[in-house]
Amino acid sequence: MDHLSELQARLVRAMEDRGLWPADSPWVRRAAETYPRHLFAPDRLWTWDGQHAYVPVDRATDPDGWAELVYASPSAAAITQVTEGLPSSSLSCEDVVADMLDSLMLEPGHTTLELGTATGRNARLLAAQAGPGRVTSIEYDPQLAEAAASNLAATGGGVEVLTGDGALGTPSGDKCHRVISTYAVDEVPWAWVAQTHPGGRIVTPWGRLGHVALTVAPDGQSARGWVQGLATFMPARGVSQGLAWEQVREGQPLAAEGPFGRDLAQLHEDASLLFALRVIRPDIRVRTVATDEVVSAWVHDGRTSWALIEGNEDGTATARSGGPRHLADELDAAWREWDRSGAPGLYDFGMTRTPDAQYMWAVDPETGPRWSCGSQVAKAA
Repeated sequence: MDHLSELQARLVRAMEDRGLWPADSPWVRRAAETYPRHLFAPDRLWTWDGQHAYVPVDRATDPDGWAELVYASPSAAAITQVTEGLPSSSLSCEDVVADMLDSLMLEPGHTTLELGTATGRNARLLAAQAGPGRVTSIEYDPQLAEAAASNLAATGGGVEVLTGDGALGTPSGDKCHRVISTYAVDEVPWAWVAQTHPGGRIVTPWGRLGHVALTVAPDGQSARGWVQGLATFMPARGVSQGLAWEQVREGQPLAAEGPFGRDLAQLHEDASLLFALRVIRPDIRVRTVATDEVVSAWVHDGRTSWALIEGNEDGTATARSGGPRHLADELDAAWREWDRSGAPGLYDFGMTRTPDAQYMWAVDPETGPRWSCGSQVAKAA
């Protein structure tokens, strides 16, 4: 067994040991083992240098380092492209790939539309189940599309790769049975719903924090479904990622300081709480760091306002903020709203998409609390 095969076997075992291969979709593991990650990885990958920038790792000069990036761990993506200093494409985490494919409920013969071809591996896994000629994949970047098409041809063909804007769906407008996106959207494009057969399924990352699976209604005029899990994905091309916390902080001096009466340890540890805050205040970004049993939260809106909430050794916390918004207060208000809603867990949340609206809900799509999200929010902010 060569080194790459050994690393692939190690990843397969790690997925098995952690219970990450989906029991209801055994085809996912078979396809992943048949089409290993290294067949789709470009010769140059990227890794964070730990301080300032992403740096290249080339297969020709550092084959072991390159291979370790391809097969780092089930929860590690291999960055395949960096644009303007930020990752813009990747070979996705194996555990998230498996989870999303399981959520798609793909059956042989299903016509499938994939948005975001990237390296082509996900399309290859889809085709392994759906069959040749059943998968169409759209990639925005012409160079990535060309490389993906080459990878797919080398591993069996049978997948159509188009260059274009995935938000528009297929140029033909033909309906399909399944739609899956490999990039995050804040609003599910209506074209995806319109081009999916009634009863069909749409799986996509939402808000760069979780992924949802929506089923199209019998009349084709809506789609709804549940959150399936956590996943951090890059946004669609052309969507601004906004300013980093440090950049917002540099532009806005300290304006307020005071106590913060919440348990920062819960904020750091509770994925359901973090997801709920993203639902309730979708334009607020929260990052937590734990050091020496003290938690800090870095909060910002990507534009004009920031907050730094730091835990103290006595268990209290102090909030400092700048900009026109009092983000520590907004965070506290969103937290209280989550509590009042019964503190729903991650898998208690769902989404509904109609032709003119999108909203998240908790527990029950008809009677549970709901929050608008998507372009309506962006226009109101």
